Amino acid sequence: MATPLIPLEERLFRMDANMPVLLGSRCDACEISYWPVRRRCAVCHAPAGTVDLSGTGTLHSYTFVHVPWFGKSQMDSAGYGVGQIDLPEGVRIQCVIGGDPESWRIDMPMQISHTIVDERDDADVALFEFVPAAPGDDPGGDPGGDNDA
Repeated sequence: MATPLIPLEERLFRMDANMPVLLGSRCDACEISYWPVRRRCAVCHAPAGTVDLSGTGTLHSYTFVHVPWFGKSQMDSAGYGVGQIDLPEGVRIQCVIGGDPESWRIDMPMQISHTIVDERDDADVALFEFVPAAPGDDPGGDPGGDNDA
């Protein structure tokens, strides 16, 4: 039996069939989406409903961080990528990006995935990340974790 996955930050995403699903908000009055979840629209202050955001997007900008990974005291890797991803809903998020840094290009299609950041007796703790989309994947894909990484 596979070890269950739990999200590192439950307010930012959930795991659905071992795929991360971003948790956002949408204002029906303004038709504006947000990430992370907010209770009220920043524009009109109307209540904002919780929605699942797309698991695909476009790489807007990126950098490579040359420091230890997430609280580790020793450098056991070369570092990690951080990027800004534009989602189809109009939301731009900043997050960890995976894959080969040499392959990253501005405006390239990206898809959500996860990496394990901690192992517990009862579950593995996952962090969502975006990775380059496989050739032929639609960057406007459906929300809800239907994308395979």
